Amino acid sequence: MLKLRHVPLVLAAGLALWSASTVSAREGGAGAYLAARLAGAQSDYVVASEYFARALAADPENTTLMEDAAISEVGRGEIGNALPIAQAYDKTGAKSQVADLLILTGLAQKDDFKTAIAELDEGRSAGELVDGLYRAWALLGLGQMSEATGAFDEVTKINGLKSFGLYHKALALASVGDFEGADAIFSGPEGGPLRSTRRGVMAHAQILSQLERDPDAVKLIDESFGSGGDPVIAALRAELEAGKTVPFTMVEGARDGIAEVYYTVASALGSENTDINTLAYARMAEYLAPDDADTVLLVASILEGQGQHALASTEFDKIGRDNPAYLQAELGRAGALIESGRVDAAIEALQRVAKENPARADIWNMLGDTYRREERFAEAADAYDKAIANIDTRTDIYWGLYFARGISNERLKKWPEAEADFRKALELQPDQPSVLNYLGYSYIERKEKLDEALKMIEKAVAERPDDGAFVDSLGWGLYRLGRYEEAVTQMERAVELMPVDAVLNDHLGDVYWAVGRTREAEFQWRRALSFAEDGNADADPNRIRRKLEVGLDAVLAEEGAPPLAVSKNGN
Repeated sequence: MLKLRHVPLVLAAGLALWSASTVSAREGGAGAYLAARLAGAQSDYVVASEYFARALAADPENTTLMEDAAISEVGRGEIGNALPIAQAYDKTGAKSQVADLLILTGLAQKDDFKTAIAELDEGRSAGELVDGLYRAWALLGLGQMSEATGAFDEVTKINGLKSFGLYHKALALASVGDFEGADAIFSGPEGGPLRSTRRGVMAHAQILSQLERDPDAVKLIDESFGSGGDPVIAALRAELEAGKTVPFTMVEGARDGIAEVYYTVASALGSENTDINTLAYARMAEYLAPDDADTVLLVASILEGQGQHALASTEFDKIGRDNPAYLQAELGRAGALIESGRVDAAIEALQRVAKENPARADIWNMLGDTYRREERFAEAADAYDKAIANIDTRTDIYWGLYFARGISNERLKKWPEAEADFRKALELQPDQPSVLNYLGYSYIERKEKLDEALKMIEKAVAERPDDGAFVDSLGWGLYRLGRYEEAVTQMERAVELMPVDAVLNDHLGDVYWAVGRTREAEFQWRRALSFAEDGNADADPNRIRRKLEVGLDAVLAEEGAPPLAVSKNGN
């Protein structure tokens, strides 16, 4: 097994993987273990923790179960439950990375830095990066500032860790009031990477404010974020702009410093890295600094990536109304509710925050998207109206709003309004492939502007040649123009790209019929019918059945459509 001290930023296999060892079957332990393993493989930490507890009760001396039970408790955020399991594991004399990490975290939570340093000296390890920075912060917690700065300097000498060491050294200096020293690191020749992170900018801005340099802090924020800062950044900037001396709150002591170490590691692994490694570090940071909104949001984003929407929603709920990150958390909670199938609850939450923040286009946009996914197109269009009323219509990034409203209007059969929205979207983002495809296909379905429509779709396909829906649009456009042989090639390609789509198979059947390949047409219609009956709402199963009964020519005649301009030889 790899050891954490040899893999600085990755927890070893004992933490990353659910163990494959067997468990005693006495008292039902094996059944509970298997259930726990299945839940763990799905990142369902709540269920896993319950079953691992049952299995551990049946086999209390099993170290594998202890480790897995601790992991599941970490995953669901119950560090207080995980700690005694880790301590029991440690007493067996076995070695576990997760146990070491938990024990060191527990010591930091109690501010027992003397014991923590002794444990590090005895070989307890949470990884090379964590160990070095942890030791430095623990020394600071003991009041040994000279030794602490020396320890931070030692971290900077490790290959690839220089920026981490400098960042934490600057925070440590600021935490004890040495703002000049902290600014020297951030502003110095090696401070570039430190100023490139959001938290680095926030920390430096607070440091500058403590040095009575609020204008420089405002300039730093503007250079880093422009006009696009999030609510937390905006609140900080507003205080600085008002001339207030902003306190240094990023790290207020050794415990906060160690929490920042864990947050640093989790961020380095990446919020999109959704394995237990990243979550474990983020959970440890949250345990030590439960009121830090950035950490809570990081934990929530990792859980979202793992599909644990209920746990993510619980995280978002932790951020109160008085926190500048509250709105971001509410939008995240709404997203988690949507993903967990609680769409009505999400809509209710979005309606509330939209009412509280009527000028926020992003909230109205999210509400519109939610309505549109539910096919509540009138409400979607109304939400998009409010979003568009609060944007700069000259800004090309908002083309998606017009596109989304255009889709809603098209579904409401308000074609003039829809067409205007699609055209506006293309004005803001010329040749945008999704808009070209949708507008071109709409023209084809309406039998309008067929030549222009085909050119639009050809542009879209040139941009995304492997998008089956786009290729289908091209094939269908050629079919509508009577270019049946060309349509066959495109429709076959579309079905190859999206083989179980009812609409595409239905279209291919029509194209085959048009060139006289009637048996193949009937085969494709039967495939289309089977997919349509499985719930593809965009295909009309009754029309497909009718084509199978009487053929496409008869159906077109019944609908009053012009006949196909091609002879059929059969096959």
